[in-house]
Amino acid sequence: MSRAEPDRAPASRAAPLAVMLSLGLLWGFNWPAVRVALFEIAPWTLRAGGMATAGLLLVVIALASGRSLAVPRAHWLRLAVTGVLTIAAFNVLLAFAQLVAPTSRIAIVTFTMPIWAVIFARFVLGERFDQPRILGLGLGVTGLIALAWPMVEARTLSLGMLLALLAGASWAAGTVVAKRFPTGAPPLTVAAWQLLTGAACAGVGMLLFEGIPAPVMPGTATVVAFAYHVVLAQALAYFLWFEIVPRTAAGLATLGTLTVPAVGVFGAALILGERPEPTDYLGLVLVVAAAAAIRLPARKSAS
Repeated sequence: MSRAEPDRAPASRAAPLAVMLSLGLLWGFNWPAVRVALFEIAPWTLRAGGMATAGLLLVVIALASGRSLAVPRAHWLRLAVTGVLTIAAFNVLLAFAQLVAPTSRIAIVTFTMPIWAVIFARFVLGERFDQPRILGLGLGVTGLIALAWPMVEARTLSLGMLLALLAGASWAAGTVVAKRFPTGAPPLTVAAWQLLTGAACAGVGMLLFEGIPAPVMPGTATVVAFAYHVVLAQALAYFLWFEIVPRTAAGLATLGTLTVPAVGVFGAALILGERPEPTDYLGLVLVVAAAAAIRLPARKSAS
């Protein structure tokens, strides 16, 4: 073994780690970016424009890198269904949730996605409730109680929290459907078509409820937030996710996703001036712990 080989291993681990931490930052700061954009852009319009632009950027990336955009004819329906659940419904519900509730709280509640996925997988895929999943479900429910308890006491349960829960459940349902009925196409191609499917759904909502947007130039903050949301938090983040994660250890991939709600809470405080309550921080810790527990491998029984 040459002397150069041991030095190569830390470098090979450092690159995926940097990418996963970057993804946590990109997706985490997307929460306040979307809220800033919503100050001037209507929710249906924001989602239609954002998903269309991000989807087209992924199409360009796929073509530039020689990837095929073809999808087997028999798989278009399953791709459309997962696109509606994981992209269209998820994004539209969160846009309306952020209009009526603090962004930091919405980020935490939405991160119950893995918990919903465990529940749906039990009935759709027949996956068992092993010890990590049971622990994760218990922590997740406790976290939601911590988040909701002050509102229960004040009798001010938030519509935003309900929309965030529905968004998390929709994402989880789409993930389980995709696992049960996989699409025979490269992941980046699937993501591009799912974003364009979401854009089409949001576009219909825009025409029905908001009409064609007036040609008005928004403020600088809105333009920057929208550009961040589309270019960095969607197109770039999806590209990194599908390019790096398949070659990354599960532990590193988990680290990247677990940082998202924490960065979202920090970003909401830094950019939007939100001041989360102590129960919000408790809920954050419990929900992140729940997601981490669910990702633990099941303990093998002794033979």
